[in-house]
Amino acid sequence: MQSVEKTRASIGEGIAADALAGLLSPRKSLPPKLFYDEAGCVLFGEITRLPEYYLTRTEREILVSLAPELDGFVARRSSLVEYGASDEAKAALLFAPLDIAGYVPIDIAADALASLKARMAQAFPAIRVHPILADFLDPITLPRDVLGTPRLGFFPGSTIGNLDPPAAIGFLRRVRATLGEGATFLVGADLEKPTDLLLAAYDDAAGVTAAFNRNILARLNREAEADFDIEAFAHRAVWNPAEHRIEMHLESRCDQIVHVAGKRIIFRRGETIHTENSHKFTEPRLMALAMRAGWRVSRIWTDPQKLFAVAALQ
Repeated sequence: MQSVEKTRASIGEGIAADALAGLLSPRKSLPPKLFYDEAGCVLFGEITRLPEYYLTRTEREILVSLAPELDGFVARRSSLVEYGASDEAKAALLFAPLDIAGYVPIDIAADALASLKARMAQAFPAIRVHPILADFLDPITLPRDVLGTPRLGFFPGSTIGNLDPPAAIGFLRRVRATLGEGATFLVGADLEKPTDLLLAAYDDAAGVTAAFNRNILARLNREAEADFDIEAFAHRAVWNPAEHRIEMHLESRCDQIVHVAGKRIIFRRGETIHTENSHKFTEPRLMALAMRAGWRVSRIWTDPQKLFAVAALQ
């Protein structure tokens, strides 16, 4: 377990190695966790407020409507453990209805966690807050006083869709081990829908998603001794029907050579860096994924238009 006071030097360890592992592969890629530096968190916050980005507002509506129904699944005075918690906005919708006793936000963004902890002290002083600075895909050890309470896991935002199925199953199994017997896990998942709606959500008219995608190169320039010409890469969002996913890429506008941590990387015009997947689900595929990881799906809530789903796993 890592505290939010983990040093910036140790946070930065491995960024160049993570980047090079993907950029030196035959099909270039970068891990999505590199999106979330301070600037990336701000840009993602802007994305969630865009008119094209239906995911956040639809999920919030579902969470507000389902909160009164959770008494049948979750014990009162539980500890809420949120995976990928750059802010507490969605978790806060559950605090009062469930009389939450403790909150464990887990995230890789140190600045976001520090800001979250300060806001919680002002807005929810009665809730014990235990930030954990970590990659939520790694094994997590919960604080001792949290282990002594009922536990509710929370994974909103359809982040489960950013994982390929084997990785998603492995993550869900690790969450089972972390939360322990009797826990409930609320998982948000984006549902399949017409392609035009999907593509607009990942390639907005204002260009915020494009800026978010290219910010990963700015981070490498700053933290991994890279020399990307950021404007020489174009944002691309495509629908891959065979894999049921939106893919985000950065496409090289020209032949060019880039250096990362002293390594020389050649790009041809039109070659892309694959930066993110966002898998879309049907309810049966979501249930099958959970079952393969040893969870039972107790309930799935959706909005009237069937845009988004929140599943209770037990």
